[in-house]
Amino acid sequence: MENERSKTQRTGLSRRNVLELGALGLAATVLPGAAFAKDKKLKVAAIFATPIEEPWDNQIHVALQKAEKELGIEYKWSEKVQTADFSRVMREYAQGGYQLVLGDAFAAERESRKTAKQFPKTAWLFGSGAGPAEPNFGVFDNWIHEPAYLSGMIAGKMSKSGTVGAVAAMGIPEVNRLVNAFFAGAKEVNPNVKKKVAFIGSFFDPPKAKEAAVAQIDAGVDVIYAERFGVIEAAVEKKILAISNMSDQSSLGPDTVITGPVWDMYPTVEQAIKLVKAGVFTAQDYGDFSRMAKGGSYLAPYHKFDKTLPAEVKDLVEKKKAEILEGNFRVDVDENTPVSD
Repeated sequence: MENERSKTQRTGLSRRNVLELGALGLAATVLPGAAFAKDKKLKVAAIFATPIEEPWDNQIHVALQKAEKELGIEYKWSEKVQTADFSRVMREYAQGGYQLVLGDAFAAERESRKTAKQFPKTAWLFGSGAGPAEPNFGVFDNWIHEPAYLSGMIAGKMSKSGTVGAVAAMGIPEVNRLVNAFFAGAKEVNPNVKKKVAFIGSFFDPPKAKEAAVAQIDAGVDVIYAERFGVIEAAVEKKILAISNMSDQSSLGPDTVITGPVWDMYPTVEQAIKLVKAGVFTAQDYGDFSRMAKGGSYLAPYHKFDKTLPAEVKDLVEKKKAEILEGNFRVDVDENTPVSD
């Protein structure tokens, strides 16, 4: 069944334009209260609109599990929370003494912001396409277009047919910027490369993603960007190369998945927890912690391809990565919806 977030997106409420609340400026309001007691565990919760295995939400979940082990927090989460239930779940966590609540609010922007104001002593940090809101609503997003560009360079070099593809969720800005960065990387190393792109209209529909991938492969694509789950399965069956997305997915096809952009939410989570413990959490945009320079995104290991990927390709990627990290090269943020050549 299509989840509420994808339904909302298809009706025009994208992550980045889902509302105009007049609170898009960077707020820096410090939450009231003293620093957190050192002898007490910080209670942190997460609210997810999709099943936990959906890659975007799963990366937040994984980061919070790591924080539970390394930072000693108490962590609880709720998954598959419908828009109609979002505010209720938020209230339950706030009333239950949870000091920090993260999650995926894209389909429930208005509800989540309104509810957050009712609990000013709780720090809220949600995935959002809009800006932060006073006094306590911080935002983030997955800015992983830089490793997506590096992945595109690999795809452009490894394609023998001269046609690379991408199967993605839907034509919204935060998906578009990844797909466009991937194709831009491919174009840098092979100006004549052709591209094919398909959107499945959902954030989690593996069978539909697989079907779209098979259609692209039958049309000549021999390296494909699996922006959604289901694509790698098609690549394995059709014996072509794939680029994963969001997490290291080599295990899904060790002989198929070369690498892919990885989103590491831990730097964001760690920063938020640190600020809440110190009593200085602010309503700001934490998206910068998802960039490569902050350790919030990177290129997945090559695994088996470390021995077979040409040295020339690896050298090109390493040089470009160094330029990005040193600030000498900036990957363009192109949020226009891409189309096939």
